[in-house]
Amino acid sequence: MTWAIWIDGWQIQCCGQDFAPGDVVSWTLLEADPADYDDIVGGERAEGIDFREEHHGQEEGCVPTSVEVVSIAEVHCRYGALPGSTDKVNRPLPGTAVLVPVEKADGWAKAVPGVDFAGYLVTARRVVDLPDDAVVRER
Repeated sequence: MTWAIWIDGWQIQCCGQDFAPGDVVSWTLLEADPADYDDIVGGERAEGIDFREEHHGQEEGCVPTSVEVVSIAEVHCRYGALPGSTDKVNRPLPGTAVLVPVEKADGWAKAVPGVDFAGYLVTARRVVDLPDDAVVRER
């Protein structure tokens, strides 16, 4: 069984460690609310996001979970004022998502014309029985 995990670009840029498919990592996973990602990745993809990785302000009682990274996609989208909005806050514009499969996540995505880097959509599987000599990278 695999999970879809969202990682904000700023989280890994701030103090995260890079990771790649095949790596076993220890992440604090919080249940994702699809509404939070609807504009970034689109409704159908957002519905499939199981968790979000949280490195800052960890919620009480949450313990890190060991997962093996299966695949990584950079998520880029366009930002701007939403149609009909009177505020001047730039937000992800629906329908502008571009997913780029990558072999490594380090927080510094290669520029994609017309869109900005937002984060990573990671497919991972939970690791329950780690061998004694396993190397688990904590975030």
